[in-house]
Amino acid sequence: MSEQTKTQAQLLQEKLALKRKNLGQELPDSTIGEADAYCEQYKCFLDNAKTEREAVDTIEQMAKDKGFVLYEQGKQYQPGDRVYYINRRKAVILAVMGKRSLAEGVRIAAAHIDSPRLDLKPQPLYEDGEMALFKTHYYGGIKKYQWTAMPLSLHGRVVLGDGTFVDVKLGEDEGDPVFCITDLLPHLANEQMKRTLNEGIKGEELNILVGSRPFKDDKASELCKLNILRLLNEKYGMTEADFLSAELELVPTYKAKDVGFDRSLIGSYGQDDRVCAYTALTATLECKDPEYTAVTVLTDKEEIGSDGNTGLNSAYLQYFIQSLADAEGVPYYQVLSHSQCLSADVNAAFDPTWPDVMDPRNCARINYGVVVTKYTGARGKSGTSDASAEFVGQIRRLFDEKGVKWQIGELGKVDAGGGGTVAMFIAALNVDVVDVGVPVLSMHAPFEVVSKIDVYMAHNAFSAFFADGQ
Repeated sequence: MSEQTKTQAQLLQEKLALKRKNLGQELPDSTIGEADAYCEQYKCFLDNAKTEREAVDTIEQMAKDKGFVLYEQGKQYQPGDRVYYINRRKAVILAVMGKRSLAEGVRIAAAHIDSPRLDLKPQPLYEDGEMALFKTHYYGGIKKYQWTAMPLSLHGRVVLGDGTFVDVKLGEDEGDPVFCITDLLPHLANEQMKRTLNEGIKGEELNILVGSRPFKDDKASELCKLNILRLLNEKYGMTEADFLSAELELVPTYKAKDVGFDRSLIGSYGQDDRVCAYTALTATLECKDPEYTAVTVLTDKEEIGSDGNTGLNSAYLQYFIQSLADAEGVPYYQVLSHSQCLSADVNAAFDPTWPDVMDPRNCARINYGVVVTKYTGARGKSGTSDASAEFVGQIRRLFDEKGVKWQIGELGKVDAGGGGTVAMFIAALNVDVVDVGVPVLSMHAPFEVVSKIDVYMAHNAFSAFFADGQ
């Protein structure tokens, strides 16, 4: 249709109305190909970083490969220097020093590398019905029924009685045994199925089947349990007392996979929030000679409120910024007060099977780009920082100028529920912050789904933010 034949209403609509379009239609095939290629390495990251400790190990190696060196407290760094700092092997900070003084602030991306899972209790191993089992305590918000009758792998660290430690990773390699939570057959589950969905599987029923063969001895008791202890001792040097000083986690065994005939989606465990951790990480690794110092913090404990000394409710990020500032002779509060942050966390994508919890005008959608979430929280915006119009406007202009495809999103309808991110802890440092991340289907499930295009746009968003000189 030519401009001459368009009605005044059509012209006004084109000029004034907000237009949203599926990026599968809008983007050229070359850009979609770039997104697909970028996500191949992302899938490898997901497979290698299923726990926060494994994520830190993987991130450290990737950083070293790109010339990052371990941070030295008190050293004054020069523009372009690349450093990293590790907090207790569960959180990591990376920084690329900028041309401008720290007094003008830094650019922060903050994501989390923990995900919902099943943790072993301090005394987990027991025998019942001549079977050996582990007791668990779930970590983060899960639908408990989703974790039954599926293969699980065991990851973590055991500190032995002599103070040495051994790392455990069992169930991931071909030929490894796996573990599972059993469930009732439908024929005998009449009473179970009268429970509410939330109580279909109770927390104390998330018991892991770990063995069934007894140790061959007629005199001892709990012979199946004893056989498992024997195997653990032979493989890891453990005794039962060593569970008391262990952090052992159960996660799904399967690898990240393409989803759909068109391979447009990725399905995997742990994409909340490793999808944002990875995209912020790669943007940092590619960052060279930024105007402002680029700081990426990949943190722990977000799924349980960010408490603990490896979560962002701790002061370790503040201390890192303070150390950088002290070396330059700048008050750290001045650095923070002039800083800006993208809280790199996911949002819920619209699911056509479950539309009632979403406001269709204000929800994020698959294939519409990285999602900017002005506020999270619940109901009356409790538990959120609520980014200012000025800062959202700045990010909006930046993304538009740099060709980053983005959308706005809200975490469900008002009064439908809600959730939080680390944004409020960054905001508490007097930093301008807004949530920017990838929309996710089946969030917090053992198999979460994202769009490859959205993943790539998240990477581009963090790259643009670090490169911004305004």
